[in-house]
Amino acid sequence: MNTSKQASILLLLYGLSGVTALAYEVLWTRMLSLLFGVTVFGVVITVAAFMLGLGLGSFMGSRWFSSIKNTLRLLAGIEVSVAIYALMLPVLMQWVQGMWLSVDDVQTWQFWQMFSALWVLCIPATALGFAFPAMLRVGKTLKVSLGSLYGVNTIGGALGALLPLLLLPLFGWLTSLQWVAALGAAIAFGLFYLSLQTKDEPVSDGTPVRATFPQISMLLAYAGMGAGALMLEIAWTRAYGMILLRTEYVLAVILAVFLIGIGLGSVVARHLPRERALQVLPMLVAVIAIVGLYLFPYVNDWGQGAIFDSLLAALLFQGMLIALCTLPVTLALGAWLPLIAKHDEGAFLYAANSVGACAGALLAGFVLIPWIGTAATWLCAAGLVMLCACFWLQQGRRLLSAVISLALFTALSWPVWQLPSASRLLQAELPAAADLFEREDAISITHVIQRQDGQRLLLADLQRMDASSDPTSVAVQQNQARLPMFLQANATDVLFLGLGTGITASGALPWSQAKIEAIELSQGAITAAQYYFDKVNSHVPSKISIVHDDARRFLMRSGKSYDVIVGDLFHPDMVGRGALLSVEQFQRAKSHLTEQGLFVQWLAFNQFDKESMQVVLRSFAQVFENNALFVDGYRLGMVGFMGQQKRAAELMRAAPADDLWGGEGGWTWLGRYWGAAADLVGDSGSRLVQGEWSPVIEFDLPHLRHKTAVLPELMQWLMAHRTSFKEAVHVWTVNTSDALAFKRAWASTELSIRAQIDMLQNKPGVQRLQSLAYRANAKDRWAGFALADAMFASLEHGLPQGMTYEQALQQILTVRADHEGTLKAMIALRSKRGDLKGVQQYKDRFFRISPYDSVPF
Repeated sequence: MNTSKQASILLLLYGLSGVTALAYEVLWTRMLSLLFGVTVFGVVITVAAFMLGLGLGSFMGSRWFSSIKNTLRLLAGIEVSVAIYALMLPVLMQWVQGMWLSVDDVQTWQFWQMFSALWVLCIPATALGFAFPAMLRVGKTLKVSLGSLYGVNTIGGALGALLPLLLLPLFGWLTSLQWVAALGAAIAFGLFYLSLQTKDEPVSDGTPVRATFPQISMLLAYAGMGAGALMLEIAWTRAYGMILLRTEYVLAVILAVFLIGIGLGSVVARHLPRERALQVLPMLVAVIAIVGLYLFPYVNDWGQGAIFDSLLAALLFQGMLIALCTLPVTLALGAWLPLIAKHDEGAFLYAANSVGACAGALLAGFVLIPWIGTAATWLCAAGLVMLCACFWLQQGRRLLSAVISLALFTALSWPVWQLPSASRLLQAELPAAADLFEREDAISITHVIQRQDGQRLLLADLQRMDASSDPTSVAVQQNQARLPMFLQANATDVLFLGLGTGITASGALPWSQAKIEAIELSQGAITAAQYYFDKVNSHVPSKISIVHDDARRFLMRSGKSYDVIVGDLFHPDMVGRGALLSVEQFQRAKSHLTEQGLFVQWLAFNQFDKESMQVVLRSFAQVFENNALFVDGYRLGMVGFMGQQKRAAELMRAAPADDLWGGEGGWTWLGRYWGAAADLVGDSGSRLVQGEWSPVIEFDLPHLRHKTAVLPELMQWLMAHRTSFKEAVHVWTVNTSDALAFKRAWASTELSIRAQIDMLQNKPGVQRLQSLAYRANAKDRWAGFALADAMFASLEHGLPQGMTYEQALQQILTVRADHEGTLKAMIALRSKRGDLKGVQQYKDRFFRISPYDSVPF
């Protein structure tokens, strides 16, 4: 085999090695996000571990690389060893997960978790870094330049960052890891085959082969550039992850764009005039980075305004937006190493850059972003790159150039020192909104914003947390506590896995004997509940015990048992959140229940399709053999019992007065019973369950955003699989004397759901179903509001025969006395007549149900 062919094969294999390395990085990021429960922690630790390992490995390989009979066989051994280690990592991470549970303080626990994970991941990364000087040695023999090796490996890394986007939806996380490890083994075989055809550059005296050691000042400058580059990557991931793809896919896209720029920059560097490039590129990097912040709100508008018919189309479009803002910077960064390094210095510079990058990632994620914010970290990173790059200017011009550059940089960056406000970024969705509160820390950016009508929303990284102050949202959130409290009947110890606005926990307050705890990881959410939602959560933070902790960690380390545990709603397609719907998490919750305790986990219909919901139901049923499902509007409550359900009569006797817990009464809630999980999954033919370390659902769920008719199809499937009324009577042991009340509530729920399905499909006859549902059970909030909404909307087309406008409004209020639109109309009507007493009476009624409303009457 001639040298040219050997060189081509070497480049191909080293490019594929880059593919596996970055595929590992994305997959391990997902693993660490599960370990910490926080996306950014997984990103920072994985990136830092990779860069530290690459730097240490490259340094050791350069400094102490001894004469080996065949370097290619060493490289083959490295690749296969990393593949084996990758397959062992899930087991190692489960060990790390349990190491520091005895630590009380959550921040101290996070530190030791991160420290342990950093070194566990650093081991394979060090092996990959050790391969770089080895490749340079082989490349020197085959006359392959440093720029070509560095470029092809980096471009391979960009493709590797995208590879999980293909593998994860098809195979899930664990099988995807196995496929990448198999590719690593194939690369090892290829390198071994190439070793049979190639001889290393001979070493005359058998002494260790050592590269030329660059100046310490040069190493420090290039380490600083590495730190700035990774600070930029972390800041970009946090910022673009808020406004574009809101899943773990965004990291893969940003990594790919970042590495494509680095790779292309290193390839084209040989064609650049060296001296001129070293003068221009530093300021160019800084200016383009600043421009990226100026463009940020417009990128947000483009990304949010575009409509896609598939996840792939969304990835391509939003990847192009990210590339528009970041690619010029990464091209310049990629060109730097080939421009400044002699062949023998390359490995040492690569090592210094990588170690600096590790420090930059940790500094950005855990110090600068919590301290000064994402935008300021972005700018500091660009400034650091610019100043460090001044080292390669002529010695007499360095200081002056640095001072002038820094002055210009400060002037340009000052207007964008902070990210745009949440109200600006959400102006298309929430026009005329106002910002009330913002807190940025290493976990997330928490916002409270006020809509034009005065209602408030709690956001985490600009994601709705299904938490709003409007009356319907308040009732729905409180219902998440009312159902389990009603079904347990005599709960004294209650645990909420998540506080959010505190509205859900406030639903348990009518059960005065209950001692309530809430676990919340976000300090921003705790502050928001205390000061910005107090009028709708009954000041619940002052009435319960709030624990600042991760819910999974709390369950793993606490020895306390509870009568009721409530799993709040969340977005299951976000990184690591699907673990809260896993068999392991359900088992943890079960282990903390008393003998007659119960656990409820709520699911939102609009976040699932039939297949993904079946996976969750199957996982739940595997842990809780005795379970019951309830439908409340567009939400499904999965209830798992430790013992047997209480009889209906017992539940009715123990329940508080109806007006204390929503006014719907116990029969309304029993009428929302849907059956057991087995009723919905028995005919699916699948056995898939959601595991923490073998997740299923979160890799399919992002596709739902680009599908149509998913919600009505899911609801139709639910309707087709509801258990029979006769079976429900048996399950709840309903007495004959109560059968009619139960049947009316049962029928009302079914008619309401049918009306919702028909409304989603624009079918006629919706109001007739709504009227029948209300006649069946006037206490059912969903039936009452659906009918009241329809009656109120009909007034635009004319008054009912023989009625005045006021009489029509009064008729609506007999259906729902708390109907917002009707109360506002009555206030306006009494105001027009000059009836100040009547105005005040209706205002009092209105603000009791909607205290934050600010719409003028």
